[in-house]
Amino acid sequence: MESIHGHEVLNMMIASGESYSKESLVAAIESRFGEGARFHTCSAENMSAAELVAFLEKKGKFIPVNAGFTTTESKICRH
Repeated sequence: MESIHGHEVLNMMIASGESYSKESLVAAIESRFGEGARFHTCSAENMSAAELVAFLEKKGKFIPVNAGFTTTESKICRH
């Protein structure tokens, strides 16, 4: 199974224009990429959707808003 880069999830969030909770983001990721999808980033690999959300949160990739969080293009690294 091919691994999906976390940037694709951040881009999905930006394109949706929505805010998310951790639970709703995991559900959106699983809906878009499949429940069994695995994810990687520049510094981690073989993560589930829930593990990716926790990783992105820890890395400061989310911006708090009234009803959860969102992200922005500036949170996506370019290396």
